[in-house]
Amino acid sequence: VKITSLMKLTCLQFLFILSHMRGVDLCRNGTLCIMQLAFSDAIYLVDAIQGGEMLMKACKPALESSYITKVIHDCKRDSEALYFQFGIKLHNVVDIQIAYFLFEEQEGRTRVLADYISFVGLLADPRYCGISYVEKEEVRVLLRQDPNFWTYRQLSELMVRAAADDVRFLLYIYHKMVAKLNQQSLWYLAVRGAMYCRCYCLNDNAFADWPSLPPIPDNLIADENAPEEEILCVLDVPPGKMGRVIGRRGASILSIKESCNAEVFIGGTRGPADKVFIIGPVQQARKAEAMLRGRMLDVF
Repeated sequence: VKITSLMKLTCLQFLFILSHMRGVDLCRNGTLCIMQLAFSDAIYLVDAIQGGEMLMKACKPALESSYITKVIHDCKRDSEALYFQFGIKLHNVVDIQIAYFLFEEQEGRTRVLADYISFVGLLADPRYCGISYVEKEEVRVLLRQDPNFWTYRQLSELMVRAAADDVRFLLYIYHKMVAKLNQQSLWYLAVRGAMYCRCYCLNDNAFADWPSLPPIPDNLIADENAPEEEILCVLDVPPGKMGRVIGRRGASILSIKESCNAEVFIGGTRGPADKVFIIGPVQQARKAEAMLRGRMLDVF
């Protein structure tokens, strides 16, 4: 992608489609290799390796814009990579993973404690696309064999096709999902998307330089079943205590999710390794935080 062409594109006000990026161990330290952008009439592959910081900076205004919607599947690590590697604060995101679970809850289905559905699984769901993504599995096999797969240049035909397919169906899925969500779910989608974006982007100023979270709309406040304010809690875990927090095979985290209507994330091997992130309504998030603190206590 030429920088001049990209800058002209990102100055326009249109629906801006972006998949999670491709890289090596993608996070604050992992290498961001390719960013896929899909518009209504074209797909662009932004090569961060060859274009470098100058090319990524050309994308910054659109990625941070309040007027352009970014549709992504599970944006947390993408946002972390953009923030720490290029100083980009991803904003105004519709995360279709969040949308999927909101619709499930809206329809009264049992909450899935794993809080994750793969993009392949989403594509296969007949309510949204109902297609098989065999090529994705082929790329996964290649990635297991060689984690540096996305760093190689020139891009092979398979790499180009797989990268483009990651975003090809996003607009269709987006419209199918959003049409099913009520006003309260749409607010949850906006505020949780904003918190997903900043989740792993913790710095010394506690997100003070990030845009404000979407407020609860007036029409929902007036409702007798008005939603509670949602927050992101970051819990510091002392050295040697993360095992207690997680529990055997994740049993501790799972039990907290069963007890609280909140999402709980850990940094894992990609970090940050000493933090737990909690997203949810104030009371439920604080409850989860208290339970996690209890897990860290020394009991004699």
